[in-house]
Amino acid sequence: MARRVHDLTLERAPTLGAGRLVCVDGPAGSGKTTLAAALADLAGAAVVHMDDLYDGWQGLPRVGAQLDGLLLPLSRDEPGTYRRYDWLREEYAETVTVAPSPLLVLEGVGSGSRAHAVLCTTLVWVQAPDGLRLHRGLERDGPELEEQWRSWMVAEAEHFAEQGTRERADLLVDGTGRSAPLPA
Repeated sequence: MARRVHDLTLERAPTLGAGRLVCVDGPAGSGKTTLAAALADLAGAAVVHMDDLYDGWQGLPRVGAQLDGLLLPLSRDEPGTYRRYDWLREEYAETVTVAPSPLLVLEGVGSGSRAHAVLCTTLVWVQAPDGLRLHRGLERDGPELEEQWRSWMVAEAEHFAEQGTRERADLLVDGTGRSAPLPA
């Protein structure tokens, strides 16, 4: 699937200054990070994870300012920045600078927001069943975070409904590990 995303993206004109932006969006635990890593391996793409931009479990509605600081300068072929959130300390840590590059992958819930759609070359939607996503999340983050995970799942569903992210996607990807993409 990474090859398909890469090829489609290269068929399109640059949208992020002289570079291209792939937004890999979809619900938490669906397989977005796996796809982003495959794109990085295939194409040497730079990857930014949305998890580093949220200011905690309730941070999805406030992530737009972080995306502005990252994407707007890159659209002018200037370095973009964001403050990396430290989930263990529950506060922002250092400022991260992202240099312009031929291909940037922005991975995570909210990466395909309407506010920055004009800068996105290819929007990919990754999905998997809720039960599998929750299982993956709790396996990664620990069972003590189940309440936060369930709350996040509600918040992201509201976000996706408001943004129409899946409906605007260029590609739909089955994040269960099956080889065939989802039908459009």
